[in-house]
Amino acid sequence: MWDNLGVEFTLFLLCVSLIFLNLCKRKQKHLNLPPGSMGWPFLGETIAYLKPYTANTIGKFMEQHISRYGKIYKSHLFGEPTIVSADAGLNRFILQNEGKLFECSYPRSIGGILGKWSMLVLVGEMHRDMRIISLNFLSNSRLKTHLLREVEKHTLLVLSKWMHNSIISAQDESKKFTFNLMAEHIMSLEPGKPETEQLKREYITFMKGVVSAPLNFPGTAYRKALQSRSIILRFIERKMEERIEKKVEEEEDDLLGWVVKNSDLSKEQILDLVLSLLFAGHETSSVAISLAIYFLQACPSAVQQLREEHMKIATAKRERETGEAVELSWDDYKKMEFTQCVISETLRLGNVVRFLHRKALKDVRYKEYDIPCGWKVLPVIAAVHLDPTLYEQPWHFNPWRWQGNTHGRAPNPTNHMMPFGGGPRLCAGSELAKLQMAVFIHHLVLNFQWCATADSDLPYAFPFVDFPKGLYISVKRLEEK
Repeated sequence: MWDNLGVEFTLFLLCVSLIFLNLCKRKQKHLNLPPGSMGWPFLGETIAYLKPYTANTIGKFMEQHISRYGKIYKSHLFGEPTIVSADAGLNRFILQNEGKLFECSYPRSIGGILGKWSMLVLVGEMHRDMRIISLNFLSNSRLKTHLLREVEKHTLLVLSKWMHNSIISAQDESKKFTFNLMAEHIMSLEPGKPETEQLKREYITFMKGVVSAPLNFPGTAYRKALQSRSIILRFIERKMEERIEKKVEEEEDDLLGWVVKNSDLSKEQILDLVLSLLFAGHETSSVAISLAIYFLQACPSAVQQLREEHMKIATAKRERETGEAVELSWDDYKKMEFTQCVISETLRLGNVVRFLHRKALKDVRYKEYDIPCGWKVLPVIAAVHLDPTLYEQPWHFNPWRWQGNTHGRAPNPTNHMMPFGGGPRLCAGSELAKLQMAVFIHHLVLNFQWCATADSDLPYAFPFVDFPKGLYISVKRLEEK
C-alpha cells in the first residue's frame, strides 16, 4: 500500500513539474534566453552549484557550465529560474542598475537569520537610509581620527599574545581581532571581559547557522543560530536601553549610541542594523586577513617587499618619537603602496564575496539575451576576478600586477575588480576593511615570519570562504633592529 502511494505521489510531482515547465516554455518562447539547463524538477541545480570547492578557483560547476554554455547561462537555483553571469560587462550593468532594472533578492532563509531590517536584504529607500547611517559613522574623517587608532590597538592586542616558535590558528586569531574591534566599535565592549566573551560564543554559534542549510529543526545548526540570534538581540537591546537611560555624550563614540541619538529608527531596526554590521564588519574582514596570511606564506618575495616598505614607515615613526610609543598616522597608511597591491590581489584571488543575489524588476535585454522580469540573477564576482582573458595567470598570487602594465597585468584591471560589490550597494565598510588588512599586515611582517604547518590547509568556498582546519601556521618572532 505505502509503495503504491509513493509511486503515485512521485508521478503526481512529475506531472506538476511538467505542467510548470510547459507553462514556462510557452511564456518564454518569444524570449531569447541564454543557453543552459534547468536541472532537476524543484531542486534545479542548487546542490551542484553550492558544492564546496577551493576558493581560488571557480569550482567544477562554473567551469563546466561556462565551457558548455558561455559566460552567461540560465539555470534553476535557490528555488527560482536564474540567469548566471560570469561576464564582466553584465555584472557591472547589473550593479549599476540597482533599483532601476534589478534589486537585491537574497533567499528568505538569509533574512530569517540576519533579520528583515538587515542591510543585506533591504531594498529601496530603507536600504539607502541604513547605508547613509553606516557611511556617516564610517566616514573618511572618522577613519583618520578614531578608527585607525582602534584598529592598531586591537592588532597589537592579538599579536602580543603570539609566542616565539609557536603554532597558532591564523583564522581564529583573525576572527578574534576583527570581532574585538567591531564589538568595541559598535557597542564599546572591552576585549576579554566576560560579557564580550559570552557574546563571542553566541556569535560563533550564530555564524555556523548562517552558512548552514536552512533546516529549522531541533538540533540543526540553523535552529541553534536562531536561538543564538535571540540571545544576541537581547544583549544588544540591554545595551541600547543603557544608552537611552544614561544619555551620556561619550556614548556617541560607539555606533549604537550614535544611532540611538541621531536616527529615527525603531528598536527592531536598530537591533537588526547592529547585528548585520557586526556580521559584515567581522566575518568578511577576518576571512580577508586569513587569506592574506595564506597567500603570503607561499610568496616570500612579496613578504620581503612588504617588510622593506614597512621598515621605512617604522623608521620614520621612530624619528618622530618624543619618548612615548608613536601610533601609525594617516600619512603612514597612505605610504603603504605595495601593501595595497597585496590587498587587491588577496581580494581578487580569494574572493571573500563569491556572488550576489539580484532579481530582474522588468524584462531586460542585454546584448543578444533576454532576462525575464522576476527571474533571479546571479552576478558571479569570482568568475570575473579569475577570468584568464582579463588577468594573465589569474590563479597565481601576483600583487605586482597592480603596479602598472608589468608582471602579467591586464589593461585597466580595476574596471573588473568588484570585491565589495558596486553601484548603490557598494559595501559601506570597504575602506575600513582595507585599513584593517593594511595595519594587521604592517605589524605582522615587522614582527613575525611564518610558514604553513605539516597539516596544511586550503581556503574553501561553502559558498562562504573558510579554512576547514583553521589555517594553522608556525610563527617565529623577529629580532628587533
